[in-house]
Amino acid sequence: MSLDAESQELPTAEEAGMSLNELAYRRFKQALVTLSYKPGEYLNTAQVMSELDMGRTPINQAIHRLANEGLLQVIPRKGVMVSPLSMDDALELIEVRLANEMLCMRLVSKRITEPQVAALTALNQQIEAASQQRDRIKMMSLDHQFHQQLAQIAGNNMLADILSVLHARAQRFWASTLSREGHMREVIEEHRAIIAALAAQDDDAAANAAEAHILSFRSALLHEG
Repeated sequence: MSLDAESQELPTAEEAGMSLNELAYRRFKQALVTLSYKPGEYLNTAQVMSELDMGRTPINQAIHRLANEGLLQVIPRKGVMVSPLSMDDALELIEVRLANEMLCMRLVSKRITEPQVAALTALNQQIEAASQQRDRIKMMSLDHQFHQQLAQIAGNNMLADILSVLHARAQRFWASTLSREGHMREVIEEHRAIIAALAAQDDDAAANAAEAHILSFRSALLHEG
């Protein structure tokens, strides 16, 4: 297989100063969460090195990290396989996301500043623009940034690490729903509800908005399935 050119792109600013190990990890992870590498597919390391334009050591380091995050499986005597997707896994993931993301919103509502509200609003506007351009890769990257910013504002490093893993795994399922008519409009409106609740520093409303956002994802996934 060969990757689409857009699936290999990372913003220049994001690449600047990044170690080769980190860059390989980011590129490999992006290819996995956007389904450029298909669930259940066995990967040839040399081919991945060529497609991601990275050396063997950074790719091997990335494989180790991504296996720990559940995106890859290293199978003795067979090689590296992209972790399969199953509806059971998706529903379990949603349960865990509900608990952790509702907690995150309660923490964010207590700590968020006006400039951070403005930054989240601007980021959601970029998601909307990418949606209108039907740029799936950019939408997914910006959505990742949106949730990453929320986790950072929460101010709990352990929770941020948990949410980063959960969101990457969720994005693989989400990628399969993006073709559904109207789904991205729903996501953008759900983001707006989250931002409004956070701007009001209403922790109950923020937690409820996060819950609605994740349940909407579940509904889209079940519809797709």
